[in-house]
Amino acid sequence: MARGLNEVSVGVKTKVTSISRESNVRRRLMDMGIVPGIQIQVSGKAPLGDPIEVLIRGYKLTLRKAEAMYITVE
Repeated sequence: MARGLNEVSVGVKTKVTSISRESNVRRRLMDMGIVPGIQIQVSGKAPLGDPIEVLIRGYKLTLRKAEAMYITVE
């Protein structure tokens, strides 16, 4: 079931399927290692859900909710 990374619960491991071409930060996300096929885990969220902390390739990365919604996961 495909959904945006912003909809994933804390502690869940998931796999990136795509990054929307409409995103103005697509290139930056890919440069940080978020590419299709990579496993990603949501390690934390702020009380209001923004920002989101993810664990990817052994490091923690913080994304805005608006950026995370462009990342499709399964």
